[in-house]
Amino acid sequence: MRHATVRQLQVFVEAARLLSFARVSERLHLTPAAISFQIKQLETLTGLALFERIGRSVRLTDAGRHLVGYAEMILKALGDADQVLTSLKSLKGGRVTVGLVSTAMYVVPHILASFRAVYPDATIRLVDGNRREVLDFLLKGDVDLAVMGRPPEGADVDAKAFAPHPTVIVAAASHPFAGRRRVQLAELAGQEFVIREDGSGTRALLEDFFTRQSFTPRISMTSNSNETIKQAVIAGMGIAGISRHTIGLELGLGLLKVLPVEGLPLMRTWYVAHRRGMPLMPLHESLRDFIADQGRHIVGRLEKLHRAVASAARTVAT
Repeated sequence: MRHATVRQLQVFVEAARLLSFARVSERLHLTPAAISFQIKQLETLTGLALFERIGRSVRLTDAGRHLVGYAEMILKALGDADQVLTSLKSLKGGRVTVGLVSTAMYVVPHILASFRAVYPDATIRLVDGNRREVLDFLLKGDVDLAVMGRPPEGADVDAKAFAPHPTVIVAAASHPFAGRRRVQLAELAGQEFVIREDGSGTRALLEDFFTRQSFTPRISMTSNSNETIKQAVIAGMGIAGISRHTIGLELGLGLLKVLPVEGLPLMRTWYVAHRRGMPLMPLHESLRDFIADQGRHIVGRLEKLHRAVASAARTVAT
């Protein structure tokens, strides 16, 4: 394998993904004969068949399945090396992949917009998921940085805190508790809750709070989408524990109300994290430092904007 070429590995990885030499030919702009030749050369080097040919289709052999992970790592390492060298020429360009828990999508784009005002040539790719998924993306190297709540103890990551993150319980504006000055948690025993899915940081936070208060919520619906949860609450399907950062506009427009439940809001902190032991490329380091240094200010500015929307809405209403 030490004599395998980059081109052979590229062809092999594409063929493993597409399982069609004809489609690989189209994607890489090579003839089908050239694709078959590159695969045959790699099979000669390994001394093993990498694909089984079944008519016009192909599938990976056991040897092929073992090799593809290593081939992908080699190609990614070469891509990273190329990006480092490019970044050394200029910090203004380059690519960075950011993983973010779905709740962070309400604040991170505003931070990235400010970052790109400084680095307009930077290309940013966002990958979202729940807390468990984003941590997995980070540890596997699928993302360069991650914006999330505090990583779990023992996770092989370095993280910097950058902004407070409150979680509240909300109800539709027409809910009978919406006008109350104080609500005891026990009063919510008969209420139906709409909550995030298992693996969500918001759900874990609320479950911990409820357990400590010896409270068992009556769950009527779960969803992996904050937008779906908000719409369900607005429609009167129940109340929800949700990040305060996800509901700024709905509060401003009077569609949702925060219930003044004793013991809330639950305060967390936003973190920007990267995998420990993996050197950050210059652009990645610049973005991490920008989020850590400027994130709190930008999140605060966004909250002021939401309050301005609320004030304007009240003015129009009167």
